[in-house]
Amino acid sequence: MRTILVIGIGAGNPDYLTLQAIKAMNRTEVFFMPDKGEEKAGLNAIRLAMLEQFVSEPRYRLVEFAIPSRRKAATPDYRESVEEWRDKLEVAYRQMFAELPDDGVGAFLVWGDPALYDGTLRILRDMQAAGWDIAIEVIPGISAPQALAAQHQVTLNRVGEAVTITTGRRVGEGEADELTSAVVMLDNHQVFRRFAESEAEIFWGAYLGTADELLVAGKVSEVMDEIDMKRREAQARNGWIMDTYMIRKPEKS
Repeated sequence: MRTILVIGIGAGNPDYLTLQAIKAMNRTEVFFMPDKGEEKAGLNAIRLAMLEQFVSEPRYRLVEFAIPSRRKAATPDYRESVEEWRDKLEVAYRQMFAELPDDGVGAFLVWGDPALYDGTLRILRDMQAAGWDIAIEVIPGISAPQALAAQHQVTLNRVGEAVTITTGRRVGEGEADELTSAVVMLDNHQVFRRFAESEAEIFWGAYLGTADELLVAGKVSEVMDEIDMKRREAQARNGWIMDTYMIRKPEKS
């Protein structure tokens, strides 16, 4: 039976790799490397640097696969467009797994943690349900929200509050308007500006854990233009950007 490892590699800092992840990387015969185009080649460069640093006897092969473009769709077609995109990825996975012998070990190096806003595990589980004879092992990693909180030296929750992790799309729809605290990922439109008229604070970070890391904190109304400037400059310089932030309003009395 083929074994597929889904290895969380953290938010970008090689020191974020766990011992479990390093052991899993050293078991792997084939690493499946996503090709997201030249603008995100830096992500694979970090993956390759981790392999070079932590795989003690490199006998592995690299198999690249193209990430299909996703049809842009607004709610309520958003979920349908994501499922369509995952179906295309499953086709690529089926082709790649042919590169493994029947008892081989392949691995995906997943940014952050495989359980948080990553579709790899869902696709593999769907393949299992469809009859594919594969064993799946998941190795957790340090997620962007964890790295963000650590770098800003804040907690993700306050006393008696829940932790909400959501997306920019949902915040733009008003999901976080009544929340006192929320961590926001996948926001390409800086929807945190909707909180500029409140007393809300923002803790923002981009390229967390990497040499390009950027951090900004303060009242949304006071730092939103600074974030916009840093974000645009970094995206122009690197060709891509990955950022996360937490919105925090004053505690309710």
